Amino acid sequence: MQFTTVQELVTLCEEHHLPVWDLMIAQEIELMERTREEILEDMSHKVDVMYASIAQGEAGVTSYSGISGGDAKRMRAYIDQGRGLSGDFLLEAVAAALAVNEVNASMGIICATPTAGSAGVVPGVLFSCSRRLQLSREDQVHYLLTAGAFGLCIGNQAPIAGATGGCQAEVGSASAMAAAALVAVAGGTPAMSAEALAMAMKNILGLVCDPVAGLVEVPCIKRNAMGVSNAISAAEMALAGITSHIPADQVIATMGRVGRSMPAAHRETALGGLATTPAGRAIAEKLNAQKADLIEER
Repeated sequence: MQFTTVQELVTLCEEHHLPVWDLMIAQEIELMERTREEILEDMSHKVDVMYASIAQGEAGVTSYSGISGGDAKRMRAYIDQGRGLSGDFLLEAVAAALAVNEVNASMGIICATPTAGSAGVVPGVLFSCSRRLQLSREDQVHYLLTAGAFGLCIGNQAPIAGATGGCQAEVGSASAMAAAALVAVAGGTPAMSAEALAMAMKNILGLVCDPVAGLVEVPCIKRNAMGVSNAISAAEMALAGITSHIPADQVIATMGRVGRSMPAAHRETALGGLATTPAGRAIAEKLNAQKADLIEER
């Protein structure tokens, strides 16, 4: 029961009356020659890594460059003060997403989902929905397997790296994966998960990858916060019965075409977008000067 596209995945789930996560395990067993127990244990370990990075980031970290850090801690304090406007479900996901990517920028341990630059989205939604839905560890593992199944369908049809497809390929894919997985653990059908994926990815089509000073910090970290917001909105729409109109696989294919048509300046080269603003250039010049001073001291 192998699948390569979203439509194949949904069809197999419907034909065999299986949830997405169970089909993902079956494919992993067949292709990777791993046991069911090994797969579940590996995914449970990934949950632990994600939660550890969230806790570390919310406690406060600073990147080696010094240009990012502490925002997850600030967000956590804002939530704890009860000042939020959009509700704890969304804000908890935002804080967790910021935390993971700040840990990444500080050279800490994270779980790339699907990339390091977009690593906050899937765990951010997982952290928040686990609290809201009171998910068991088994449910949390199923969430990751579901996200992985839909991520596999995306990667089979389009690039997921910013260097080849822009930020739409990284945060866009992560947001789509998280949306699909959230629908599943909230009781939606595989077809609803596919609709959530399509809507989440449509919302980020064309997003460029423009890291200031070539570092995965500005604007990357805050784009993960946007990614969880998009994922939650898309999941809510799908659970309400709203559809994309453009099927998920066609949206994925479009994302690939858009990515390939982007100029190199907008694909992780730091030669375009926010990286070329006066503020962005000033940050780069400051970091280059600091690097030169360190080299001279040595």
